Amino acid sequence: MHRQFTDLSRAGRIGAVIVLAFAVAACGRGGAQGGPGGFPPAPVSVKEVKPVNVPVRFEYVGQTAGSKEAEVRARVQGILERRTYQEGGRVSAGQTLFLIDARPYAAQVQAAEADLARAQAQYAQARRNLDRVKPLADSRAISRREYDEAVSSEEIGAAAVKQAQAGLTEARLNLGYTTVTAPVSGFASRAQKSEGSLVSPGQDSLLTTVSQIDPIHVNFSISEQERRRLAALTPPGSKAAFEVAVQLSDGTVLPRRGKLGFIDPRVSTATGAFEAQAVLPNADFALRPGQFVRVILEGPVRTDAIVVPQRAVMDNPQGKFVYVTGKGDKGNDVALPRPVTVSDWVQLDGQQQWIVESGLKAGDMVVVDGTAKLFPVPGGAPIMLGPPPGMDSKGAPGGGSTGEVKKAEAAR
Repeated sequence: MHRQFTDLSRAGRIGAVIVLAFAVAACGRGGAQGGPGGFPPAPVSVKEVKPVNVPVRFEYVGQTAGSKEAEVRARVQGILERRTYQEGGRVSAGQTLFLIDARPYAAQVQAAEADLARAQAQYAQARRNLDRVKPLADSRAISRREYDEAVSSEEIGAAAVKQAQAGLTEARLNLGYTTVTAPVSGFASRAQKSEGSLVSPGQDSLLTTVSQIDPIHVNFSISEQERRRLAALTPPGSKAAFEVAVQLSDGTVLPRRGKLGFIDPRVSTATGAFEAQAVLPNADFALRPGQFVRVILEGPVRTDAIVVPQRAVMDNPQGKFVYVTGKGDKGNDVALPRPVTVSDWVQLDGQQQWIVESGLKAGDMVVVDGTAKLFPVPGGAPIMLGPPPGMDSKGAPGGGSTGEVKKAEAAR
C-alpha cells in the first residue's frame, strides 16, 4: 500500500512539471506577440469622432399647480347654513358655493334704508327752509346769521343723505357676501368649514380653494450652471425656442407640448437655484395640482458637438477618460487613455451618448467596445482592431471575427 501511494505521488509531480512547461512555452509565445505580462493584444472596435448636430434636452423634477389658485373666504360673520357644491367637482365662475345666514344682514339693509329715508326727509325740509329764507335775506328782512344757519342746515342734510346711502350700500354688500360664490372656474377642493359652523373674516376665514387647471402650471428649479447653458443656446428673451413635455411618475410622456413661461431672474434663497415655470394645455384634466412630474425642455440644437457612446467613457480617481488609438514603439496598434470633460447625455442612433466638452477632436479614433480588457500601461495597451467578438465586419451578428481588420479599414 505504501509503495502504491509513492507511485501516485511521483506521477503527480511529473504531471505538474509537464503542465508548467506548457505554460512557460505559451507565455513565451504570448510575449513575442507583445501583450503586457505576456497577454495577446485585446480585440476592440473603434469609432471615428465626427462633429454632429445634437438636439438639446434638459430634464428637471417639477410640481404641478393651477394656473389660478383662488382662495374662497368668508367676508362676513355668521352661521354657515349650507354647502351647495360637490367637493372635488368642477365649478363655474360665479357659482354659489356656500350660504351664510343672511337674516341679520337683511335686517341691517332695512335699517339702512330707513336711515336713508330719514336723511332724505331732513334734507328736503332743510332745502324748503332755505328756499323760504332766501328772499327774506335778499330784502334784509332777516339777519345774516339766520340765513347762514339755513344754508348750513341744507348742506348738513345733503351730507347726511350721502352717509345714509353709503351705509345702505355697505349693508347690501354684507348681505350679498352671505352668498359665497366661486371667483374662477375650476375644481373646488374640500370644504374647510362644516355646516353649522360660525365663520368670520380674518385668518380663519378660508372656506375652500378653487384651482383652474386648464392651462396648468408646472414649477421647477434650474441650477446656475444649467441657467448659463440655457442662455447660451437661446438668444435673450427667446423663451419660445423651448418646447416643454411632461413625463408622469409611471414613465408616460403626455403627447401634448407646452411652453416655457418664465425663468426668475433672481436666485431663490430657499433653494439656491432659479425658479422656473412651464405652461401646458390640460383640457382633459390629466394633470392635477400637486403632482410631481419630470419636466423635459426640448427644441434648440447644438451644432458641431463631439459625442461618444456612453459605454466608451470610464471613470478613474482623476475623472472621466476614454481610450483613443495610437501607435506603439514597434508600430503596433495601442490604446491610450485620454481625460475628457463631458456634459449631458443625448439619445442618438438609438443609444445614449455623452457630449464631450473637451479632450477629443474630430478624427480621433475612440475605443467603443472591448474596453473591459484594456489596462493603462506605459506606451499604451496593445490592441487588435476589428468589430466586437461575435459580430461580423459590418457590426451585425455573425460567425465571429478574426480581428484582422486594421484601422484604415475600420475608418472606411
